[in-house]
Amino acid sequence: MTASMVERHNVTVSGATDGQVLVFAHGFGSDQKMWDRILPFLTEQYRVVLFDHMGSGGSDQAFYDSSRYSSLDAYVADLLEICAELDLGGVTLIGHSVGAMMAIAAATADQQSRIARLVLVTASPSYMNHPDDGYFGGYSSDELDELFESLDANYLVWAEAMAPVFMNVPSSPEFGRELQGSFRRINPRVARDFARVAFLSDVRHLLSRVELPVLILQSTDDVVTPEHIGTYLQERLPTSVLVRLAATGHFPQTSAPEETVNALLDYLGTPV
Repeated sequence: MTASMVERHNVTVSGATDGQVLVFAHGFGSDQKMWDRILPFLTEQYRVVLFDHMGSGGSDQAFYDSSRYSSLDAYVADLLEICAELDLGGVTLIGHSVGAMMAIAAATADQQSRIARLVLVTASPSYMNHPDDGYFGGYSSDELDELFESLDANYLVWAEAMAPVFMNVPSSPEFGRELQGSFRRINPRVARDFARVAFLSDVRHLLSRVELPVLILQSTDDVVTPEHIGTYLQERLPTSVLVRLAATGHFPQTSAPEETVNALLDYLGTPV
């Protein structure tokens, strides 16, 4: 099989052809559509590059392999290959959730210096607790075992129950239903694999090696990313800025697009 990375990952490019380049990496349970609400604020001024991780959204499922995509490395390699195939430079890489982990790893593996800065949305360097070194990411190993058991037993039931919890905007239940729809679009086998990558990856050792400017956007009452994680990241990313959003839940780009994009635009006005 032969196909370009642009084809494999359903890459879409829009916006100003001569604008700064924004590349968006979505997280678990979603696809590039998760950025839709903030795009109208960006495309007039910026060149916007969206893609679907392999196995998600409109990616070419023929190229999905469980063994290859059992670690963060494969996703990071794909991201960098997409940037190379499009010959992108001066990239602001915006990652959500596990996509933020990928952004951190990509910044340290970017031998062509295509990435200029990072924006990390509801990010965590590790969702698992590591009590031996005093790190608490939010989930014990036992809790993650239970989560994976639920996913393996019936992914769709788990997705229906957890989407509103992750979104955490009870006053607007339509957002939870939207996330349920996103979860349902993923092949359950892919979702189970990707969940393990998301919740078991650990990029804490890479933080001190990220020399690029970084914006950290942290929501309020995010059940996936505890509040202290934003401070943890800021203290360990040498040139980072932390902005705490009033938006609740793990998906502020959906539930509070204007607040999220305003924080992003304020930061993008800062020269690289």
